[in-house]
Amino acid sequence: MLLRCLAVIFLCLALPCTVLAATEIEISSPGEQTIPLGLTKLLSEQGTRADRIADEFDEVLSADLDLSGLFRFVDPKSFLDDAGRVGLFSNQVNFPQWRLLGAETLIKGTYHLDGDNLVVEGRLFDVVNRRLLTGRRYVGQPKDIRRMAHAFADLVLKALTGEEGPFSSRIAYISNQTGDKELWLMDVDGKRPLRLTNHRSIVLNPDFSPRGKEILFTSYRANNPDLYRKEIYTGKEAKLSYQPGLNVAGRMSPDEREVALTLSKDGNPEIYLISTSGRVRKRITDSWGIDSDPSWSPDGGSIAFVSNRQGNPHVFIADIFTGKTTRLTTRGKYNATPAWSPKGDRIAFTRQEGGRFDIYTIKSDGTDERRLTFGPGNSEHPRWSPDGRFIVYSWDKDGNRAIYVMRADGTGSRRLTSLDSDCRHPAWSPRW
Repeated sequence: MLLRCLAVIFLCLALPCTVLAATEIEISSPGEQTIPLGLTKLLSEQGTRADRIADEFDEVLSADLDLSGLFRFVDPKSFLDDAGRVGLFSNQVNFPQWRLLGAETLIKGTYHLDGDNLVVEGRLFDVVNRRLLTGRRYVGQPKDIRRMAHAFADLVLKALTGEEGPFSSRIAYISNQTGDKELWLMDVDGKRPLRLTNHRSIVLNPDFSPRGKEILFTSYRANNPDLYRKEIYTGKEAKLSYQPGLNVAGRMSPDEREVALTLSKDGNPEIYLISTSGRVRKRITDSWGIDSDPSWSPDGGSIAFVSNRQGNPHVFIADIFTGKTTRLTTRGKYNATPAWSPKGDRIAFTRQEGGRFDIYTIKSDGTDERRLTFGPGNSEHPRWSPDGRFIVYSWDKDGNRAIYVMRADGTGSRRLTSLDSDCRHPAWSPRW
């Protein structure tokens, strides 16, 4: 069942892609320069309408593109008759109409049912130069319509920025919806939640393997905080590290050969490296303080972690080859949960100030610190999307803690999980 739920939609046809001058837009600074977009709803190719399909595709696609911060949508109320005409090729599109409305890009598409299968075709056009930019044909079942829309949103971002979006990935998190803290998985827009564990205990700190085939997490199922690994597609699960004491915050290395985690087997919590079979290979830290929350650099050469070795908890960076350790953060009395961006340029972390936690990012050399969250409540546990454009985190501004996502500059925050349960410790999967 789990494999069926997570199966990748078969992509039947990939059309040639050309890139606009819009590729030079800085995705890291959304909103400064937005692209006027005409986003039309899918039209039925066979005359038999299924409004639910068109509406759901439009809902998902528009939400994804809005979150990107790249687009300014042309008001659908101003659309002219070309919006109601099928146009999968440049010679079928009335570009002057769209120019009149101020659009510089245009999305059109069609759908039809072929037996039990649903076929969707989406196209992105350059209105200014009157040409097709990219398009794709998706074949699946009607229940796959949301995944098709996410996939097309990824394709649109790739056509305009040169880098694929993260909308087809998933987010893991911890929820007490069943009464216990269990591991869950959901789409990047918070839809299709799926419970992955039934430990009936406390589950904490999930993290995906770099290829996304497994999730590491800590569980008190055996009355000790042990590290588990779980295969996403098969559901198979096993203990990875069960040393006496803490086995927490497991993070797999970029080459998937080692796992960094905090162990307290020798009394003091320190950062260790273990093999993927659980054998202890190397001790990374050795101080009187508590060392925790490791996060790998994308090149696998360094680990960011939290330590109170110099008094208050701060973020440090350790070279795993030389053992040299440098302090990254210098401000605040409590810094925690570092997360290295997939591009390697910045590290997100949480800082407590004024009695609450907020999220910050800082360059890996300790410069250019930026605060991303403001307002009431605690914003904690930031994790990056696989393209580095977004950050997922938990926030308890409404009383119960929920999972939120925002752009990497702190704008565009939106809630993903409901407020009827406590949700925390999000982790963003790689692209699947």
